Amino acid sequence: QVQLVESGGGLVQAGGSLRLSCAASGGNFRSYDMAWFRQAPGKEREFVSAIRKYGGGTYYADSVKGRFTISRDNAKSTLSLQMNGLKPEDTAVYYCAASSSTITSTLGRSRSYANWGQGTQVTVSS
Repeated sequence: QVQLVESGGGLVQAGGSLRLSCAASGGNFRSYDMAWFRQAPGKEREFVSAIRKYGGGTYYADSVKGRFTISRDNAKSTLSLQMNGLKPEDTAVYYCAASSSTITSTLGRSRSYANWGQGTQVTVSS
């Protein structure tokens, strides 16, 4: 089982940028499909972005498309999320997730991922 630890969250003004990182250990990182989800207070966890194992494809929620960029460094077992043009509605706890086997149509479903980090808080002020 892979262990995941997120970092990079914080407080930023609207229009600003943050870069989240997720360090993986205890597993073969390159063999996992990876994703970012987020959960705002009182709301369900929602899909943000995913990247296929071996860097084979990237996927984004419509709400972040064009503003966020997901990437992975398999040599360093690290997943990243570059967030630009942040909005107050991006405020949430952001979670890193890993799945050893996912079909494309289920990449956006939290149930597809068996491994989760503890989350990192992102707060965007207006």
